Formats: sequence, C-alpha cells, structure tokens
Amino acid sequence: MHSSTLLRLVVAILTGGVSAPLPAAEKPNVVVILTDDQGWGDLSLNGNTNLRTPHVDSLAQDGAKFERFFVQPVCSPTRAEFLTGRWHPRGGVQGVSTGQERLNLDERTIAEAFQAAGYATACFGKWHNGTQYPYHPNARGFREFYGFTSGHWGEYFDPLLDHNGKDVRGTGYITDDLTTRAIDFLKTNATAGRPSFVYLAFNTPHSPMQVPDEYWRRFAQAPLALSGTQKENLDHTRAALAMCENIDDNVGRLLLALRENRIDHKTIVVYFSDNGPNGARWNGGMKGQKGSTDEGGVRSPLHIRWPGQIPPGTVVTPIAAAIDLYPTLIDLASIRRVGDRPFDGISFAPLLLGQNRKMPDRVLFQHWAGRISARDQRYRLDHTGQLFDMHADPGQTHNIADTKPEVVKKLTAAIATWKRDVLSAWPAGDPRPFPVGYPEFPRTVLPARDGIPHAGVKRSANAPNCSFFTHWTKPEDRMTWDIDVRTAGRYEAILRYTCPAADVGSTVELVLGNAQWTGTIREAYDPPLRGREHDRVHRGAESYVKDFRPMSLGIVELPAGKGTLTLRATKILGRQVADVQQVELILRK
Repeated sequence: MHSSTLLRLVVAILTGGVSAPLPAAEKPNVVVILTDDQGWGDLSLNGNTNLRTPHVDSLAQDGAKFERFFVQPVCSPTRAEFLTGRWHPRGGVQGVSTGQERLNLDERTIAEAFQAAGYATACFGKWHNGTQYPYHPNARGFREFYGFTSGHWGEYFDPLLDHNGKDVRGTGYITDDLTTRAIDFLKTNATAGRPSFVYLAFNTPHSPMQVPDEYWRRFAQAPLALSGTQKENLDHTRAALAMCENIDDNVGRLLLALRENRIDHKTIVVYFSDNGPNGARWNGGMKGQKGSTDEGGVRSPLHIRWPGQIPPGTVVTPIAAAIDLYPTLIDLASIRRVGDRPFDGISFAPLLLGQNRKMPDRVLFQHWAGRISARDQRYRLDHTGQLFDMHADPGQTHNIADTKPEVVKKLTAAIATWKRDVLSAWPAGDPRPFPVGYPEFPRTVLPARDGIPHAGVKRSANAPNCSFFTHWTKPEDRMTWDIDVRTAGRYEAILRYTCPAADVGSTVELVLGNAQWTGTIREAYDPPLRGREHDRVHRGAESYVKDFRPMSLGIVELPAGKGTLTLRATKILGRQVADVQQVELILRK
C-alpha cells in the first residue's frame, strides 16, 4: 500500500470513518485461518515445549500478537461472532447442531462486505452456521465453498465434502486438502488482478483424532514435558499436538505460496481458534477447557500479520474478542461494511497500524449452556458469582469477591444488562423451519442431524452432527423434518440409504401434507463403516461414517408453505427397513 493510501486510512480511522474504497490493485488480500478446538496453549510461542509451531508463531513475530483475545466456549457461536461482529445470540445461534447453529438470515456477514468491495470470496473447511440455502455459505457472501456445513465430520481422509452445494470426494487428509484449495484460489485471483478474501476454517484438532502417520510418529511414544491440570488422556493429547503440527506445516505452505506469488506484502493473515482445548492438556495453567466459560475455555491465540503495515513484534494488550475481527479487518482493508445493524465489536486497526490510541474500557461476555461469565481488562466474574484476578491467578483458585465488591457490582450489572439486551430476544426453543426450494439453489439437503427420530429410530451416535438414522424396524418408526417450501413447484425426493441384501424389499413413503412420494428398496447396498482405521484414540461422540446410495422416490407437486416432512415405512420385509443419511428435495420446476 502506498504511504498516501495508508495516511488516508489512518485519518479515516482516527476520525471514526472509513476512507473511500481502494482501487483493486491496492486492496489487500485477507486470509482468516480459524482452527477448531485448538487451545491458547497449543502453540510453542505461548510456552508449550511439547510441540513446535514455528510458522504460526511467525505470524505474531512478524506482525501482531493479541495478549488477551477471547472467543466463545464452543464452535458455532464463535464463528457467528466473527462473521457478524455481533454477539452470537443476536444472530439466533443457540447450539451446535439440529439447526440451532444457524445464523439468522437477516444478519449480514464480513464476506458480504468484502464481496461488495469487489473481492473474490471463498470459504474452505468447516462452516457450522447452517446447511440449507440461504443459510449455506454460498448465500452468505462466499462465492466459493469447499468443505462441510455441520459441526464436526467423521472421517478426515478422502472425505465426502460439499463443493458449492454438490457432493464431491476430498483428496487426502482434509487439512492438507483445504490448504491446497486456498492456495490455488489465492494464486488464481492474484494472476487475474483480483483481491481475495479467504476464510480457511480448519476442522482440526477437533475429534475424531485422525492425523497422517508422519505426524503421529512424532508423538506416539513421546514423553510430555507439560501436562494438564486435570486427569489427562495422554494419547488424546499426543494426537491433538500432532494435528497442531500438521496445521503449522500447512500454514507454512500457505505463507510460502504468498511469497512465491509475490503477494505476501499485500496480504493480511489472521490466525485464531474457536474455543479452548478439547481435552485436559497444558494450557498455561488456566482453568477450563472447551465448553467452559472460564478463562481456559475461551482464551484463544490471535495473530495478525501484514508485512510493511503492521510493525513486527506488535503486542496488543487491551482485551479483544471475535466480535472485533469484522470491524478491524474492514478498516484495515479500507472497505465499507454492509447492513445497518450496529457492531458489538470495535476496530483495533489503529493499534495494529502503530497509532497510540486509547481503547475504551469494556467488558466481554462468554456464554454457553445457561452460564455467563464477564471479563474486563483484569478480572473475570464467573457464572457462579466468584471473582478472580486473571493477572495473578489464571487458574482461578482464589475468589476475591469479598475484597473487591465494587468490581463484583460492576460486572454483575454488566451481565444483567447483557442478558436484557442480548439474550432477551431468544425464542423458547428454535421455531425456524428448514427452508426448501430456491431456484438459484434447487437442491436442499435434509440430513439426519436436522431431523427428529421417533419411536424406535435412533441416531448412529449421541452427537447429531455427522450421524445417520438407524434402528428403523417397525411401522410406527418415523423420521421428521419441519420445513418451509419457499417456491411452489415439482420436487424430486431422493433418499440416501444403506440396506443389507437380507432386508431388501421394504416400501417407504415420504409425506408432506397432501403430497406423497413412495418407493421400494430393491437394491442392496451395505458398505462397511469407515473411520476406525484412522483413529489414533477411541472416538467418543462422533459417529463412524459410510457411503449411502441415492434412491429417487419420484417427483410430486408441492405448494409453498410450512409443514412437517415425514419418512416412514408402509411395508417391512426384513429385520429393518434401512439406515438413512439424509433426504434431498430438488426443485425441478
């Protein structure tokens, strides 16, 4: 960026506005790398001697490191806050599956802002803010999407993925594959003279704990110099650290590609994680891990590098959060936001660009499963009302509420205001049906994770995300999805099933109001479950996976409107009907 351009940007920031959009040739690329379940302590830069992460560490050394950066305790809330710059409850994100992870359609995303500014936009990896269009990333500002939309995946080697709404087979280990896609996207657009906005959302080190052999061999028998504060599964830790080193190597590949294509000095690279570590491993002595609103469950690394613009070795000490990334990045890129809903976050661009500007005194909130904690620059009030000095007591071992009543009063009042202003809009349950039937995106996938099993039907695992329906054995068994048909027309129904040869012959029907599709399962398809062969430790909540055969149930006419879609059997010949991965409704209008 020319000095005059930088001056215009700084002036705009200091005066509270954003300068006029830059010419395409001067717009910086932006690459946001988000890891999944990587704790603050899973980097060698932060003192972990059990692993080496030189490439991720270099982002802080060559750019800025945020000392106190906070996210939410689990995946989808953090992702929603990054996308919108707003607290996740405002966008309707209440959970991590069964549709509760969806980001409301009236929220505008950071990708939409960059797209409106002329950027080529792409998301590679884990989305986790809605599956059906227009919750799908292709409708949220990302022209290109390659990855999966659910909260976790059950197989990391050659997995089935979504490429712009179509099923494709991934190539090799998923983190390597996603990085290659991101590199190719950046190179293609750089050659064409277009700036890129890339959201590289890795799904590791989230379980299942799968990692290529070369990384596992580094850790399989390795002694761990540092350990967690609770009972630790050492093999789980070893697998997580191996996955983190794989991430680091992929970050190194990306940085090398930026240099080789001579775009490193015009590319902002951001690196953070979505929550605390997914296990009791070393995390700087902090209390809590994934799912906890304590410090260890919500403190994340944040590194931002922009060579020539952000001074190397910059340390940002004011507290910051995922809600701050959207306003910060559009200020750095000198583009305008989209939509008119106010940010909850603030821009840190002045501090990153070396401006001596005082940041406002503020309180940040972490929320999950009915628990809320509040964090100011020094103290955390936990969900039970205990107060801790986070500078002196990162393990939250000494409650100082009695000696700091004024701090307790301030943070208690802040939580009450946040609950009133942010949580009060949440409806009881989740009344949003799953949308079906957009001509621009005619195929709607209704996976098992979004359906409801009835009678004897069960999921293949406790966690719905990557599960399928099984134990379909009786006439009263059924599966349902609440849907909203947006466009009247002719719809083909596709059932994705498996069925052993001994059970072929059952007749099934899919019903929506007065419309009905029927079909008989005439072809056996019974592939083995996959995933166990790649697991380094026994998986817990995630289902094993398998391939499913598509079967058309025909085409029927549907009116527009809401209703309950029901899948059931009218004739059962064997011990079971079938296992079901998903139902698809395809607008054939």
